[in-house]
Amino acid sequence: MYAIGGSANPTILSQGNRFKASANRFTKEVTKRQNADQTEWKNWNWRSEDDVLLNDAYFTQSGSPEYAAYATAYSITPKSSALVGELTRNAGVLSCKRATRC
Repeated sequence: MYAIGGSANPTILSQGNRFKASANRFTKEVTKRQNADQTEWKNWNWRSEDDVLLNDAYFTQSGSPEYAAYATAYSITPKSSALVGELTRNAGVLSCKRATRC
């Protein structure tokens, strides 16, 4: 289960992320609204744009579809989630050896 969530009218603007759900059918939802029923959270602004949702993961959007602050919420232009593989291809554990530089 992903840790994107909230309980006090938060705003979540997800853009260009990649979410991969586990095989467990109860952990497919990316979003979590803690201690609130739909009548309360339906007005929270939770938006997903250009996210890649793998293995039946899903993001439950809410609030205004025209949430105006979305475009100005970030200071750099986000990259497409389609580039995650390329951007992280060299990520991982370093293969360092004792007494040598990594």
